[in-house]
Amino acid sequence: MKQGIVVILSGVSSVGKGEIRDLLLADEDLKLFYSVSETTRPQKEGEVDGVDYYFISHEAFANSVKNFELLEYTEFNGYY
Repeated sequence: MKQGIVVILSGVSSVGKGEIRDLLLADEDLKLFYSVSETTRPQKEGEVDGVDYYFISHEAFANSVKNFELLEYTEFNGYY
């Protein structure tokens, strides 16, 4: 199996991570793909589950942490 690298765009809420992601993904020469994150916050209008985020319960998120299924996570405004 061919291996690559993982690139994580991390920053505070509304800093522009989505815009940077979209610019990088638009460059087909980079051969990147997007990994959808999990969140426990409520789904906002216009967001699509499984596309923008996986909207899950706190219990399901805790299981992801317990099972070492996440590369990184944080808490913000009481949500993960």
